[in-house]
Amino acid sequence: MSTKISAQKREAGTPHSTLTNLRGKGDVPGVVYGYQTETISVSVSETDLIKTLRESGRNGVINLEVEGKTLNVVLSDFQRDALKGSFKHVDFLAVNMAEELEVSVAVHTTGEAAGEKEGGVVNQPNREVTIKVKPSDIPDSLDIDVSELAIGDHISVGDIRGTVSYEILDEDDFLLVSVTAPTVEAEPEETDEEAEPEVIGSKEESEESEEA
Repeated sequence: MSTKISAQKREAGTPHSTLTNLRGKGDVPGVVYGYQTETISVSVSETDLIKTLRESGRNGVINLEVEGKTLNVVLSDFQRDALKGSFKHVDFLAVNMAEELEVSVAVHTTGEAAGEKEGGVVNQPNREVTIKVKPSDIPDSLDIDVSELAIGDHISVGDIRGTVSYEILDEDDFLLVSVTAPTVEAEPEETDEEAEPEVIGSKEESEESEEA
């Protein structure tokens, strides 16, 4: 699904103070580059950007209008403020809708692993995969059902490659999810100082034993 957003062209090499003023007004500075376009410095409304991403998803195609021209773009990269979470900068990649491109998509797990019910731990060592797909077919995420995984089981790219309609560029042994046994902490061994002293007998009993 494509959504529309308007962008305002700005001068390249904008001073830091100007970028700060842009963000203060609720706009996000960015650039557009890629298919049949020169690199253009732009700014977009952060409110419109957030709304568009909610409608189209992180990898959805956006109809970006710049000075009366509409470009098919995807959000290539972005920066957020570490404290506020607001957008600081965005990169839009113009794409050819008829050609495949390489993009990264998030890996999400669904269901509760059988091994997790037995105390196992679900691990996701890699949370993204790189795929090759036409822009209109980019999925929001790669969803993996883990409900059948027991302790010791795992899923790699090779296990799901034939279940999706696009090409996954990662190797077959690229590990996506595994279920491992819970870590059991060993009980600390009792030291000599902590050991209970052996009671041999009273002083009087020892003396009587010697006299005998």
